[in-house]
Amino acid sequence: MKKFLPKPLIALAEACPAPLYVVGGSVRDFLAGYPLAKDADWDLASPMSEDELIAAAEREGIHVRSVYRHTGTVKLTDGESGYEFTRFRSDKYVRGVHTPSEIAFTEDIGTDARRRDFCANAVYYDIRGDAFSDPLGGIGDIRKGILRTVREAERVFGEDGLRLMRLARLSAETGFSPDAEALSGARRNAALIRDIAPERVFAELRLLLLADRKRGDKEAPYRGLCVLKETGVLKEILPELAAGDGLDQREDYHVHDVLEHSLRCVRYSPSEIRFAALLHDVGKPYCFARDGNFYAHAEEGARIAEEILTRLKAPRALTQETALLVKMHMRDFDGKMREIKVRREIRALGDKLPLLLALKQADFSACKEVVSPAPTVVKWERVLSDMRREGVPFSVKELAIGGAKVQSFGVPAEETSAVLARLLDICLACGRLNNRETLEKAVLRYLRGRAD
Repeated sequence: MKKFLPKPLIALAEACPAPLYVVGGSVRDFLAGYPLAKDADWDLASPMSEDELIAAAEREGIHVRSVYRHTGTVKLTDGESGYEFTRFRSDKYVRGVHTPSEIAFTEDIGTDARRRDFCANAVYYDIRGDAFSDPLGGIGDIRKGILRTVREAERVFGEDGLRLMRLARLSAETGFSPDAEALSGARRNAALIRDIAPERVFAELRLLLLADRKRGDKEAPYRGLCVLKETGVLKEILPELAAGDGLDQREDYHVHDVLEHSLRCVRYSPSEIRFAALLHDVGKPYCFARDGNFYAHAEEGARIAEEILTRLKAPRALTQETALLVKMHMRDFDGKMREIKVRREIRALGDKLPLLLALKQADFSACKEVVSPAPTVVKWERVLSDMRREGVPFSVKELAIGGAKVQSFGVPAEETSAVLARLLDICLACGRLNNRETLEKAVLRYLRGRAD
């Protein structure tokens, strides 16, 4: 493993008075045969004190960014890579509270290992000694592809509710399966996720939904979502979505219930729209409970999706984009929308159009597990191609005349935007109308109508 480590880290280990270990995800991924990313997280551990580490770091020219003496943690950087060192310790928790209530430092590697979450994450690599230390049998778990808790699962999850999300996220990223005890312990403690700050839940959920970026495993996000469902954590963090579990849909359109269809839509979606794919049908359980049918579920779903992402303190831009895509995902689902209306929708969507088409395709594929092009996507892409070929303007900047020219005919400044919008609509049906003569005549007609 040494050849994959940053050279400054190797030099730091040589300068330390006690063994310096790499521990956690980078060791796990190396032993699993997964490539280590250039921006890999380098978690370090040792029995030495933070002062001893700091002294060694300063000798090697490695910058100390911050020191947390209560937890024995030091964050460092060599200018390219970042490192987080934690002194060997044991932790005690108040049930469900993410931060340890008591910390005791130790020189025993086994004690340090047992404060972690899963045995696969508790394998240590001695940098200077070029050897692995495996106090809890984590190497065997990595070879078997399982996630086993470092102590009784009831205690591990009871100590820190965020580990419930990590179980699902790590299963997604690594392809490892939680063992029976881990699943059982997570189920019994699922409600503890309520005690975790929403932004931390969102961060883990986002990593899970993008887990395929780790190893190119397209099944990764779906696998992680299935763990969330199986452990009951999904019902705690996204009850509006989980309400679709067992809610049947028309068999001529779907082969899965509402929840399973939503999870499989994520499976077929590109990374840019994962939240929209997950929440696109979140309005169906609400509409069914209210009306006994799914009518207007896209509009209600947009409202609910915005409420969910706001609750999770997601970035505002993501929240607004997701709500828009959820609202629009059923538009022209039967392909009967008139072409002029399709053109208007395409122009209004702007740079969100590719995202909507990707969602429509993922939704179509997840309905009956097919990968053929969605008919609505084929239609909209054909209309878009026609618009581009005709030279249809998509914004006022692309019109053959601008605001100054419009005002030169006597249009008041406060009416200029409305006139330009009318000119855009004139060109929407046929791009060939976007020429100076035609648009100037349209402005004159507007002025005559205004005078009348």
